[in-house]
Amino acid sequence: MEIKDHIRQVPDFPKPGILFYDISTLLAHGAAWRATVDRMADVIGKMRPDKLIGIESRGFLVTAPVAYRLGCGFVMVRKKGKLPGSVIPHSYELEYGTDTVEIQSDAVRPRDRVVVLDDLLATGGTMRAAIELLRKVGAEVLGAAFVIELDFLGGRNRLDVPVTSIVHYDH
Repeated sequence: MEIKDHIRQVPDFPKPGILFYDISTLLAHGAAWRATVDRMADVIGKMRPDKLIGIESRGFLVTAPVAYRLGCGFVMVRKKGKLPGSVIPHSYELEYGTDTVEIQSDAVRPRDRVVVLDDLLATGGTMRAAIELLRKVGAEVLGAAFVIELDFLGGRNRLDVPVTSIVHYDH
């Protein structure tokens, strides 16, 4: 199964000059989506994580079925103000300003072995912030995994954990 054949490219979205890699067409194709989840689970399972961490929001779509298949817990990292209860925030620099991601304070325990997932790796800024947040709460971050990696943006070079991607684009 060629997963790349099921990812739609949408020019000029969300603004002119951006090429958006849309996984909704992948999600809509049962066999291709199953193959994607299976491939991710095969790689991530070898790391033997306790929990999988999904980054808002398309990362949730990827993380939940992989966690289910592996029998792992699933934890959400969200933007500020989106999680109920007590949270632990982590602010990080963007090209123009700052942003904050949060995790519920009781979601990850010290020494939990975790892998962080998202749908796409571009520049790596949000993934890096999520990894820093998880280390702040004492997790052992085993790796990061993505459905899509935009190799030409060099995001994996900003991450200090092993990176797994199912589909690569080099331009």
